[in-house]
Amino acid sequence: MGTFAPMKAVVIGSGVAGMASSIRLALKGWEVHVFEASSYPGGKLHEFWMDGYRFDAGPSVSTMTWLVDELYELAGKNPRDHFNYKRKELICRYFYPDGTHITGYADRDKFCNEVEEKTGVSGDVIRKYLDHSKKNHELAGKIFLQESIHQAGTFMTRDALKAIARFPQLDITNTLNKVNTKRLKHPKLVQLFNRYATFNGSSPYVAPGILNTIAHLEYNLGTYFIEGGFYGMTKALYELAIECGVTFHFDEKVERIRVERKKATGIETSKGNYDADIVVSNMDVVPTYRKLLAGEKAPEKVLRQERSTSMMVFYWGVKDVFPELDLHNAFFSADYKHEFDCLFNTKTITDDPTIYINNTVKDQPSDAPPGCENWFVMINVPANYGQDWDALIDRTRENVLRKLSNILGRDIKPLIACERILEPRVVEAQTSSYMGSIYGASSNNMFAAFLRHANFSNKIKGLYFAGGSVHPGGGTPLCLLSAKIATERIGKDFATTSAR
Repeated sequence: MGTFAPMKAVVIGSGVAGMASSIRLALKGWEVHVFEASSYPGGKLHEFWMDGYRFDAGPSVSTMTWLVDELYELAGKNPRDHFNYKRKELICRYFYPDGTHITGYADRDKFCNEVEEKTGVSGDVIRKYLDHSKKNHELAGKIFLQESIHQAGTFMTRDALKAIARFPQLDITNTLNKVNTKRLKHPKLVQLFNRYATFNGSSPYVAPGILNTIAHLEYNLGTYFIEGGFYGMTKALYELAIECGVTFHFDEKVERIRVERKKATGIETSKGNYDADIVVSNMDVVPTYRKLLAGEKAPEKVLRQERSTSMMVFYWGVKDVFPELDLHNAFFSADYKHEFDCLFNTKTITDDPTIYINNTVKDQPSDAPPGCENWFVMINVPANYGQDWDALIDRTRENVLRKLSNILGRDIKPLIACERILEPRVVEAQTSSYMGSIYGASSNNMFAAFLRHANFSNKIKGLYFAGGSVHPGGGTPLCLLSAKIATERIGKDFATTSAR
């Protein structure tokens, strides 16, 4: 009896979703080749060292880490032999302009007591809010995060019909701010939970209230510190992909996806041509169409959606220790509404931005020299619309230094031993994220979930999509889920012809 040659898959981009897709396909028997324009894997999720300080370059809040475990288990391996993490006892420390500090304890009772002590609001308000967040996630999470919502069959399941029957409960028709104002009442608590809109680059004053399910992911399911920092996830995925037989082509930029008779047949790169039975793009969906599929009809309504926010990051090696800080720290602005008006309406940066500091040395002391800390200082900024970024960087740096110095009670500037800056132009140049937006399209629309590009193409056979710019959205957990959705669709499409 004859043997069958494995079918060949090309994955464009080695971000989290690209590597997860490659692993899943390899485990199904595909010959997988990943093409990456950079010299390293991970996309936004990489690391660098500077003068003895280690920095995670990109994402920093880790939830749903078991999605990586799942890949190891599929490969028949024990995740703990390769990928380790610990649950955090503190979710985040929150600092307000009036001097109020709220510690977001992972222990619900401690958090509720903290809220009651600092705001006078009964802890039961928080308990009911987190219970509501959990119920919304249980109702809609499987449909909107784990299934393809671009297939009619998804909405004919028992889970889908149950969610549809309880549609008003899901807070889709109200903004996150309206939902939080009604349920939490106190402005400090509203601001704390409004912040979750920024986790996918949106505004709480426009984005739908169903984003309150993110609170469930953090406060009910937990946040985690990954051994090796967030880059530990990239390292784990890359090593697993190699073990599964995936071939990586670094420093090889894909220039075109070949399409013949409405079927993806391979790619052209800076170094040559490659045939393939399927192509999975982990590249931002906009440049995928505009650059790699030039000449093919593009889904204009999807591609022209409002961009999500980008980020400005000051990587600072700090020559001192700050006991009041933890791994995650948020310093709120005095006028949150104005901050988002600047981001989405005037496309600029307020002089009083909310500041996030990630400080991995708190959990991994080797990330900085003794008596020092490695600060990943991030603020949300608009996508790149051609602003004078050099001027914005200079002004914002001074505003951030002034604000942190005032709140922390120490002059920060002389403590900075080394510095690197990331801003939208660099984000776009390094990762092909359109206009530097780090989550693709914003969710500033009640139908945003349905407007995201599907994980497959209806027009071009054999073309699939995974990553933060497509369904189910941005953020590391959703990228991992997008890989699962895309490869499950591939499995169905090739059920009778896949490798044996």
